[in-house]
Amino acid sequence: MSRLNSYGRGTQVPRPHLLASRGKGSRWLMLLGLLVSLLARAQGNAPKGRSDTPQGKKLPTGVILVKGAWSSASDVVTPVPEDGRLANHVYTNPYFGLTYPVSADWTERYSGPPPSDSGYYVLAQIRPADTFQGTSRGTILISAQDLFFTLAPTRNVLELIDHTAENLPPEYKVEKPPTEVQVSGRSFIRFDYTSPAAELHWRVLATEIRCHVVEFVFTSRDAAFAEGLIEEMNHMTLPLAVGLTSGTGGGEAPVCLRDYASDENVLERVDPVFTERALNPIPVRIVIDKEGKVKQIHFLSAFPDQAKAITDALSKWRVRPYREDGHPREVETGLVFGRVPPRTPLPSHPANLW
Repeated sequence: MSRLNSYGRGTQVPRPHLLASRGKGSRWLMLLGLLVSLLARAQGNAPKGRSDTPQGKKLPTGVILVKGAWSSASDVVTPVPEDGRLANHVYTNPYFGLTYPVSADWTERYSGPPPSDSGYYVLAQIRPADTFQGTSRGTILISAQDLFFTLAPTRNVLELIDHTAENLPPEYKVEKPPTEVQVSGRSFIRFDYTSPAAELHWRVLATEIRCHVVEFVFTSRDAAFAEGLIEEMNHMTLPLAVGLTSGTGGGEAPVCLRDYASDENVLERVDPVFTERALNPIPVRIVIDKEGKVKQIHFLSAFPDQAKAITDALSKWRVRPYREDGHPREVETGLVFGRVPPRTPLPSHPANLW
């Protein structure tokens, strides 16, 4: 019988603004940078998240590529987080319901890697184009952390940014502790820090959308230049269900609920039959329709045969329909099949710093 849990843990992809805390000196950072670059080059501009392996890319020479677990979805219509695109100077992500205009002389050269099995996404990496004429330069990273699968012992954006601040390596200095700010009419948490040795400044602005912590990370040697980039965030459009306490979906999006596919709510269950023992974590987000059927399946990381076995099983599930104010609603929740390592206990109470 397969093992599954509604809250899973797997191998964490380090957050780019915390890479130095995970490495062992400049050699590790150089190697990691090379690997990320090679992966980005291998991905090129292929569609994200809708096939078992990226197709139609120019592969780098002198590199051995091994087919592994990848992100995929049960249909090509329902948006998933990695569907975001930068086109015509606007980053648009239909899953998160946001649009973010950038200057005409900024571009995204490489697509990000697939999501990790702990739910971390690199949604976009935006930087000045070769035609950029400004005197200062910087980068914009848009990322997301799925709160259903995060390795950090956190339940919301407040706790996640608090965890980041508390675990900042000693070679970095806090410039501004986590503080609530308003961006485009929505609540965000802002956290500023710097590396005196590298003479770099980081500005992290984060909010919660559909039970994901969505982060905008600005990096530059020029703090004033970074402030200008942050000011331009006010031109974003965001859905209504966004904020420090209201990012649980709703409106046109399903309501996202942790642990909804629990034993008490699953009325009919069929376990997937794997051809081989599933030793890897297989995190899955599912959308349950108003009748209690699994409407859409999004695999963050799964081998093709695993995805097929789980899809076949979930198509036979029946879940207690979710009701809100007496009306049926679609629900989005998470499951983990395969190996489920022990998880770090959550704190007994939410962080309360603000």
